[in-house]
Amino acid sequence: MARTTHTVTNQPPPLVGYDVFTGDRALVEAVERHLAPGLLGEARESLALLGRATGSEQVREWGEQANENPPRLRTHDRYGHRVDEVHFHPAWHRLLGRSVSAGLTDAWDRPGGHVRRAAGFLVATQAEAGHGCPLSMTHAAVPALRIEPELAEVWEPAARSHVYERALLPVAEKPGALLGMAMTEKQGGSDVRANTTEARPLAAAGEYVLTGHKWFCSAPMSDAFLVLAQAPAGLTCFLVPRVLADGSRNAFAIQRLKDKLGNRSNASAEVEFDGTTWARRIGEEGRGVRSIMGMVAATRLDCVLGSAALMRQAVAQAVHHCAYRSAFGGPLIEKPLMRNVLADLALESEAATVLGMRLAAAYDAAEDGGEDAARERALLRIAVPVAKYWVTKRCTPVVTEALECLGGNGYAEESGMPRLLRESPLNSVWEGSGNVQALDVVRVLRTEPLSLDAFLREVGAARGADHRFDRAVRELLAELADLDGIEARARRLVERMALVLQGALLVRWAPPEVADAFCAARLGGDGGAAFGTLPHTLDLRSVVERARVEVEA
Repeated sequence: MARTTHTVTNQPPPLVGYDVFTGDRALVEAVERHLAPGLLGEARESLALLGRATGSEQVREWGEQANENPPRLRTHDRYGHRVDEVHFHPAWHRLLGRSVSAGLTDAWDRPGGHVRRAAGFLVATQAEAGHGCPLSMTHAAVPALRIEPELAEVWEPAARSHVYERALLPVAEKPGALLGMAMTEKQGGSDVRANTTEARPLAAAGEYVLTGHKWFCSAPMSDAFLVLAQAPAGLTCFLVPRVLADGSRNAFAIQRLKDKLGNRSNASAEVEFDGTTWARRIGEEGRGVRSIMGMVAATRLDCVLGSAALMRQAVAQAVHHCAYRSAFGGPLIEKPLMRNVLADLALESEAATVLGMRLAAAYDAAEDGGEDAARERALLRIAVPVAKYWVTKRCTPVVTEALECLGGNGYAEESGMPRLLRESPLNSVWEGSGNVQALDVVRVLRTEPLSLDAFLREVGAARGADHRFDRAVRELLAELADLDGIEARARRLVERMALVLQGALLVRWAPPEVADAFCAARLGGDGGAAFGTLPHTLDLRSVVERARVEVEA
């Protein structure tokens, strides 16, 4: 009898058929902590529904299909008319439609809206990160729209709608709309004040025509865009719709789609305004950066949440693999050194989730108008760039190490880990790279003392619970007291601020074994530069089990 050579043994089952929300203990606890009791029941139900869909085999296939079939640019129709349309695979539209219907563009002025939306964003983007871009841009555009009440009256209901309508139509004819952003130019990049796009005023108040070339346009298939351009009085913010009120197409020439490292399912483009591109001013001339900063801050928080989602998915995959894969006489998850690696990764993932959700809660508190509203706004001003700097930078090493836990299987495309790895650097680059975030924190430290006070109050709420944390706070205060040469050491300072803030939140809210391990390794110096170097005396088994997903049989 011929020997069977293709019997498959010792291979983990795929991680599908589970609830991405309910299976994430840190996320569930954050939602329960930050939402009012009266909102919890419905929120849990809707997030679990989204979580089950995200963890289903069907939605996972949609994510794979959207990435395997990236968007295509169609500049002209069959008759030679310029159309400038981006075509997506049907899987992209299914993913985006599901997330819009789940309310992931609807947070402002909604009770607990930012916490609910942040949790949903963290869940949904684990299936496919690219479709998070239009969700983020549309959500974040609302503060800028509100600067002009007439614009907000038309565009905000469409942006916050739970209906996804992909056709390019006048906004009055759409049950829901998406918004994008076109800020940076090839000569300036992050230095948007160096923009050269020109805005020429028309006779009607607030109306202009634009001439210029944008090097990066996010979500170019959207219905409208926030754009920065040089008006007579200086850099100014504008709304540029794709379709005008009379149904005609605005002059919006998509020159090419970017060929990116990751984020393949999502379109990013270069666009050109030809001198007839109609735009509506937002805010005063010369105050464009101030007008758009609300959008930038909200998208920066989404970069934190997006990185937390990538880390969570990578860690879930690694723990799942090691729970089923045996080597050297037993399951990998039982091997002390592998357990150390998994626990270290789980710490980083939980710290990112807890921080991102705390900032989402700050948005809700700031909107509520209660006695803490001013302090929460001040906290956001400094904590968002701190978190954006650190969490997005930790994403790539976490995903890389998680991939290694799967060995050669993790390096194969079929595992899904290479897609996570290609995506992992993105949030550190978008909405201001690391230096931009660090220098923004320096600016706040120099000019906005209320923000530093809010930060120190947040950190101070955990003092006295862990001696390593307390020592780290003292060392941070010494650094903050000396601002000489601060620009050159800004990254070091912001890193310490992020770690102390994460430590404070974990000491207050995480299980003792998680807080103990974080303080030991991240604040107490009892950990190495690589993952898997936690002190062996810690309760690593409990940390790993907390990160494990239970899959239904």
